[in-house]
Amino acid sequence: MTEAETLALAERFVAAIEAGDIETLKSACYAPDAVIWHNFDQVNQTVDQNLKVLGWMARVLPQRRYDILRRVVIPGGYLQQHVLRGKRPSGEDFAMPACLIVMVKDGRITRLEEYLDPAQAAVLAS
Repeated sequence: MTEAETLALAERFVAAIEAGDIETLKSACYAPDAVIWHNFDQVNQTVDQNLKVLGWMARVLPQRRYDILRRVVIPGGYLQQHVLRGKRPSGEDFAMPACLIVMVKDGRITRLEEYLDPAQAAVLAS
């Protein structure tokens, strides 16, 4: 993939999460056998498992956006540092910094490693 194609995939991925567009994530962002891993539990998730989490996040954080602090193309993918921001249904502001290492092939995400503080994410479950 070219650098431009990799960055376009990164934009499409973030836009789909912001819009809560699970179908685009599944059909245009993730490879069918992609693996999603998080630093806090070190468990590999399937695409379907991850889409359930992202659907839940869309419900508990209905107004959300990503502030991209840094996105760098690397061999085979990209790195992204961002802050997920939004308003909880209670009206409270939410902000969670995170970092992604994303591997891509043939225009799709094949592996995503997400580094975040699980205590911040747990606020959404309360």
